[in-house]
Amino acid sequence: QVQLVESGGGLVQAGGSLRLSCAASGFPFSTNAMSWYRQAPEKERELVATVTAGRNTNYADSVKGRFFISRDNQHNTVTLVMNNLKVEDTAVYFCSVYRLNVRSWGQGTEVTVSS
Repeated sequence: QVQLVESGGGLVQAGGSLRLSCAASGFPFSTNAMSWYRQAPEKERELVATVTAGRNTNYADSVKGRFFISRDNQHNTVTLVMNNLKVEDTAVYFCSVYRLNVRSWGQGTEVTVSS
């Protein structure tokens, strides 16, 4: 059974940084792309970043150059480093994997950026 557990959220001032981590289990981690999504209050969930099994990365235009996704296949973790945070980055951030035609989610970790 897929399990994704996020950590690292919190309150930070605009311009600051945070590091989110996701611990994955229950599936062959190294062969699956991993993604971070976010959902701001009263908005739809959106894709933030993806790292493929081959370590290629993709980012939403709104976070390019500020956020960096990486994976550690030895420890089955995926990390999102968020720099130069903006108030509009405030959201619940979710780790996600899509496999066997099912997208699985973690419980989310809340990020609040104050001005």
